[in-house]
Amino acid sequence: MIGIACRSIWIAAMILCGFTILGSFLVTVIYNSTVDVIAAAQRGMLEAKLIKLLDSSYYDNHIINYYIEVLEPEWLGTEQPVKIYSALKKGQPVALFATPIAPDGYNGPIQILVGIHIDGTISGVRVLNHKETPGLSDGIDEEKSNWILGFTGRSIQNPSPDRWYLKKDGGAFDQYTGATITQRAIVRATSKFLEYFKSHREQLFTVKSAENE
Repeated sequence: MIGIACRSIWIAAMILCGFTILGSFLVTVIYNSTVDVIAAAQRGMLEAKLIKLLDSSYYDNHIINYYIEVLEPEWLGTEQPVKIYSALKKGQPVALFATPIAPDGYNGPIQILVGIHIDGTISGVRVLNHKETPGLSDGIDEEKSNWILGFTGRSIQNPSPDRWYLKKDGGAFDQYTGATITQRAIVRATSKFLEYFKSHREQLFTVKSAENE
């Protein structure tokens, strides 16, 4: 009886092991078959937002292929490298785009896209990824609200640095009802990137060739 019981346990263990190996294999196959698709979709979404922030007459390069990676957690909100994309006209920089993180959103980090003309004015701000509460966070979606458009034309001096806050906090930026934490996080992340841009301007405008194409 003991021998039969041991054999049954051994068989069950082998079956379980087999299912585990099969499961791991299937997960690997599914991941490998979708990772490129997901990356392509993310790239497409980013490019679609990029071209909305700068009129095509201002540049003649494929922006998404011209970039450097910067590691500045204090300024860019993440321990991971952040890509800085350059828009060029006849080989000369005219604007750049960054994807910093607002780490203090209500439900977690918010990835934003910030476009800045070479003179330091913002061409636009958009939200790329977030986990904020549906409904309450609709104001950060340019298709549902004009709130995010309020950054266009701003700069580190417009308004002055001490007014880069929501109006309810004594600043210059309007707010919509609800999701105050979300709005504060985006304003703060945008302000911090502008400050970083001001002190690292030359470094950020270093891409002048199609090395990444």
